[in-house]
Amino acid sequence: MTKPSVQQTRPQTKKEEKKEEVKEQKKPAVKRKSRAKNAPPSSKKTKRTKRPRKPKLSTRQLIAWIGVEVLGLTITAVIGIIVLLGYTAAGFSGSEFFAHLLPFALGVLVMMLVFAALLAGWMRLRTWLHRKNTYAPAIVALVLVVISGGFTLKGDFFFAFNQFRILIGGKAEAGRATLTHQVYAAYRRIDPEQLLQLIERAKPYSAEINAAAKAFRLDPDLLLGLAATESSFLPRESKDGGQGLFQITRIPEAAAQEAARSLGIDKPLISDHRHNGYLAAATLAHYLRQMNGDLFLGLLAYNIGPRNGGLRFIMQQYGATDFVTIQPYLQQLPRDYPIRTLCNSLAFRLFRTEGKLLAYEEGLNAVRIQHIGIPGL
Repeated sequence: MTKPSVQQTRPQTKKEEKKEEVKEQKKPAVKRKSRAKNAPPSSKKTKRTKRPRKPKLSTRQLIAWIGVEVLGLTITAVIGIIVLLGYTAAGFSGSEFFAHLLPFALGVLVMMLVFAALLAGWMRLRTWLHRKNTYAPAIVALVLVVISGGFTLKGDFFFAFNQFRILIGGKAEAGRATLTHQVYAAYRRIDPEQLLQLIERAKPYSAEINAAAKAFRLDPDLLLGLAATESSFLPRESKDGGQGLFQITRIPEAAAQEAARSLGIDKPLISDHRHNGYLAAATLAHYLRQMNGDLFLGLLAYNIGPRNGGLRFIMQQYGATDFVTIQPYLQQLPRDYPIRTLCNSLAFRLFRTEGKLLAYEEGLNAVRIQHIGIPGL
């Protein structure tokens, strides 16, 4: 039997080992492809929702819009404070502590807390509005101004505003409110035909009187009302020596010099209608300065003139401090003089603004007339 031949593996020589190494080096390197690069492209592309870009504002524009927002909120807050304080003062007016003073103080405290809560709410709302639109907070603030401004045209606001003025002004404002209603009551009682006649007579002199009022920074309707009271626009010489449209008698030296300077002449003539108006305007302005801008006292001083030491001496003699306290010491003519003058002035203003004389007692005319206001006040 023949034995199977056994192949004997002989050891490789060094040359053969080197050849094997060269072959291994010449083989191309297998590149491993990353899964990320060779991953099959996704069939669906992910779409990102683009948010609307907010308009980029410059620093100046940003400050301007913030200023509009702050101004709108301030106006709205001021109107709200006036209304709330006015109604609170009217509801708790009185002098008893538990019945009036304490409830009023508690009402003010509640009002402060409410405003603090509203401010906190606005800051949260503002953040939400600003995310929606950069201009939204300022626009909403302007809308609030329009709404609150519309409320100021109603009669309820004027009631609250008058109560607020009395609350802040105290005794002086209470006296002023009493006197203004005396003027409104006088206008209500007077014959409209009589006022229309005065307005018609004033037309030839209106331009000169307006120029005189402008020269001395007076309300032209106030000066027209003064002429209506003095002469009814029938210039003549009266028994007491008064002359012209304004029935001028004795003129303070300082007022005469101011009138001459405004006219550009050496000495104004009382008999000249234009000069008469300038002298009256200068005299009234002089007495208004003397009475610290008090219109009622200024008109009263104009009527009394320098006789008996003038109004200032009379007030010192009786210890009077304002028109309300001096009224009881005066006779009827000087006492009613400021009221009649301002009543005529009110008629001129109403005719100029409305084109007619409103009947005070009809509809909401009283509120409208009070809103138009008395010339000079």
